[in-house]
Amino acid sequence: MSENLIFSLNATVPVFLMMVLGMLFRKIGWIDEVFAGKMNKFVFMVPLPVLVFEDLATVKFEEVWDTRFVLFCFVVTLISIGIAAVVSCLLKDRTLRGEFIQVSYRSSAAILGVALIQNIYGDSGMAPLMMIGSVPLYNIMAVVVLSLFHPKSRGIDTASIKKTLNSIVTNPIIIAIAAGLLWSALRIPMPPILEKTVSSIGGIATPLGLMAMGAAFDLSKAFAKAKPAAAAAFIKLIGFCAVFLPLAVMLGFRDSELAAVLVMLGSATTVSCFVMAKNMGHDGVLTSSVVMLTTLFSGFTLTGWIYILRSFSLI
Repeated sequence: MSENLIFSLNATVPVFLMMVLGMLFRKIGWIDEVFAGKMNKFVFMVPLPVLVFEDLATVKFEEVWDTRFVLFCFVVTLISIGIAAVVSCLLKDRTLRGEFIQVSYRSSAAILGVALIQNIYGDSGMAPLMMIGSVPLYNIMAVVVLSLFHPKSRGIDTASIKKTLNSIVTNPIIIAIAAGLLWSALRIPMPPILEKTVSSIGGIATPLGLMAMGAAFDLSKAFAKAKPAAAAAFIKLIGFCAVFLPLAVMLGFRDSELAAVLVMLGSATTVSCFVMAKNMGHDGVLTSSVVMLTTLFSGFTLTGWIYILRSFSLI
């Protein structure tokens, strides 16, 4: 039992200590809000895609691609959105429903998810395939729900949907996944000079991204809109995991596959939810509250889930 607990803590604590370090740097003035925002953008645009590309490009394509796993991630994400939509009907304030749905299903699968899996297995594991199955759907459905439940009830905005579809096609992580899979499928050799350069750039993705997340954390926003925020945070960190992790186990997913499913279901709500909500005319208070709450408590819940899965020798 103690061995499983130590494994769980070793998997999660270093990840969140990097976030604490970012909070400390923000506190002493070495990082401000503007710099943290630029760090987040830089990580998303350069080192994180390079890291994902490296992990895919340097392995055999037939060993990486798993259609069954990608379809599972897609279907589970779609069902999760449906569940969140049903639960949102319990909210008296209709204008909060769009934000509630988005923050309940949309995970920080890129930075936080890759960091966690990399900390356990040494690489991004099945995270890239999980992102293929879930991230495009995250973005498309976010536009749909935020438009349908807009405070001014203007319905689905076609221009916003087109803009989101364009952002998916030009998403650096999606491009990196496609490039990595193609590189692997064509069995293109990786020259040592290129390999070392790619490895150096990808190596800064995890520490820099986590410190940027920590620097952007604002505890004062974590308890605004307390009741709906707590409900959404519970669904995000515990509810979906309790429903779908047993299903993943029944279907035979293990190790890095199961870790990727856990990240998809139970990691903190992504900060980009707030950006999208604000840009589409929503108040954003509920979104920022859930982002802060899930970021604050995901260290405990993810440790708990990893401990449970480890106790049953599943990861």
